[in-house]
Amino acid sequence: MSNSPQRYTITAALPYTNGPIHIGHLAGVYVPADIYARYLRMQGKDVAFVCGSDEHGVAIPMKAKKEGITPQQLIDKYHGIIKQSFVDFGVTFDNYSRTSSKIHHDTASEFFKKLYEDGKFIEETTEQLYDIEANQFLADRFVTGTCPKCGNPEAYGDQCESCGSSLNATDLINPKSAITGAVPSMKETRHWFLPLDQYEDFLREWILKGHKKDWKANVYGQVKSWVDEGLRARAVTRDLDWGIPVPVEGADGKVLYVWFDAPIGYISATKEWAAREGKNWEDYWKKEDTKMVHFIGKDNIVFHCIIFPIMLKAEGSYILPENVPANEFLNLEGKKLSTSKNWAVWLHEYLEDFPNQQDVLRYTLTANAPETKDNDFTWKDFQARNNNELVAIFGNFINRAVVLTDKYYEGVVPAPGEFSEVDEQTLATVKAYPAVIASSIERYRFREAQGELMNLARLGNKYLADEEPWKVVKTDPDRVKTVMFVALQISAALATLSEPFLPFTSEKLKAILNIYSEEGAPKWDEVSEKDTLIPAGHTIGKAELLFSKIEDEQIQQQLDKLEATKAANEADNKIAEPQKEESTFEDFTKMDLRVGTIVEASKMPKADKLLVLKVDTGLDVRTIVSGIAKSFKAEEIIGKKVTVLVNLAPRKLRGVESQGMILMTENAEGKLVFLNPDEEGVKNGTIIS
Repeated sequence: MSNSPQRYTITAALPYTNGPIHIGHLAGVYVPADIYARYLRMQGKDVAFVCGSDEHGVAIPMKAKKEGITPQQLIDKYHGIIKQSFVDFGVTFDNYSRTSSKIHHDTASEFFKKLYEDGKFIEETTEQLYDIEANQFLADRFVTGTCPKCGNPEAYGDQCESCGSSLNATDLINPKSAITGAVPSMKETRHWFLPLDQYEDFLREWILKGHKKDWKANVYGQVKSWVDEGLRARAVTRDLDWGIPVPVEGADGKVLYVWFDAPIGYISATKEWAAREGKNWEDYWKKEDTKMVHFIGKDNIVFHCIIFPIMLKAEGSYILPENVPANEFLNLEGKKLSTSKNWAVWLHEYLEDFPNQQDVLRYTLTANAPETKDNDFTWKDFQARNNNELVAIFGNFINRAVVLTDKYYEGVVPAPGEFSEVDEQTLATVKAYPAVIASSIERYRFREAQGELMNLARLGNKYLADEEPWKVVKTDPDRVKTVMFVALQISAALATLSEPFLPFTSEKLKAILNIYSEEGAPKWDEVSEKDTLIPAGHTIGKAELLFSKIEDEQIQQQLDKLEATKAANEADNKIAEPQKEESTFEDFTKMDLRVGTIVEASKMPKADKLLVLKVDTGLDVRTIVSGIAKSFKAEEIIGKKVTVLVNLAPRKLRGVESQGMILMTENAEGKLVFLNPDEEGVKNGTIIS
């Protein structure tokens, strides 16, 4: 590829439509991809930034069955939620498509047929895992078992999420069907395989030699270990009724493997966009002067750096990606994000709790991006970054500059006098920032790039703090005109350079500075080229807070939400006590269970757990000592209806004779609750049978 690309094709991993998206997706893929695309557009580049919903594969019918809806209803529901989340967070796809669309089915079918007709596949009859109870072959995700590489007992048939190894379902130790839980048997079936091993030399040349210096170490290392281990042929078809039918004779009941069809979704999304925009899609996929970059998470490295490039190479007319800057994983409060366990911060829920604060999340996720290693999102860090950085540095500087301009000059940018050495140094430093930030972005170091943006805001803050215009105005008002002119140049630079990172803030700041005229805000390169970004005599608007402080209570609410999730997960995973010894009907009828009402309650002296209760059993009012003081206060249970075993032999507890037992159980949090017949019309003394 030439050093100066004529156009850019940027892809972001297709989100899977079996649930909404969370902060891990945003941090790993979509915010970095959006920063890159926005930056290139600001440079005037020709950009196709594409994505779409991944809507095939075995997990879709599984989830649909669980929710009691059809697979089509499921993908429609989550496609809508996901697409809206991207719009809400300012992710500027040129096209967001879906793999259930006709254009995608046609594109994927044609791609398969071309490889089939060119003899690129191996056709084999093999034995696959089969669930006799469900009467179907088990696709990879329908099989779980122990990973042969790391011993993780919950590995899937296609991948171990613990060690990241790619697997075949038949590799698993002690495999089980995820449909019925049965141990699967082996049954013959015919499939088409892509012989990855035939492309090892190509991968060694293209990646291991060609991209040794410019690909991220985590990506390069994973590809190298795969190639060094030796590649194997991989099936590109599956026995399944949900997906794109295999477009050859005699392939009834078979569909394209989701990992064959999904990356072709980038091509079909580009086709759809190009048709709409009157462009030629092939320029973005087949011309050598196009630069293609795939943004993905580390779990997708093997598919984007080995399988998809081999597919493109086998087809013969496509270019290959220039880079695949995959991120590592983001954890949440020290634990791995999990969709199935609801251990996540869902984007649509975040906006309910923090309306109009998309940029705070974008900022925190970029500042803490898992670019080289797994990183941790914590709510305390989120609060600190907002309050100590966005509010105290960026927001504080802009607020001062705008408020003082309004106060001293009724919002009109003052004409500067002679610049001091500090002024000239400051303005020269501002001019250097576009190149500094661009250098980091072009090396996919988005955390570093955003850090430089904040350094520009720090420069502004320090400049005002050092020059103290609020003091100098009393003695040298002309000097203050120059100081405020310089401060407003920094503000205009921030309005432009913040756009890739903080797009909503950038819009707001442009509105405050009133740089929506025909001239508009300065372009990226103009920040370094022009001496004046916002001219004297220009009228700016009134101050508005760009960011607001996030209080401890808001953060506590989020932590409480996660605690509730943790408790619910523990309750779900709690193993029921084993059944006791068998008892006969006669044993049960010996128990006399009655409804009673607690009429008095007091704490047993010198005993933490015991309450002394007076209970009206309908037969009498009797004393019962109960070990429930940790779960209930004495005063709150007076008048409570309870279930009482009245013919339990009396026994003394701390010198008080207890004449019966109250029946209890535990809730999900381990708190005691009464087995409670609190219905109208149930009288004390009623027998429970």
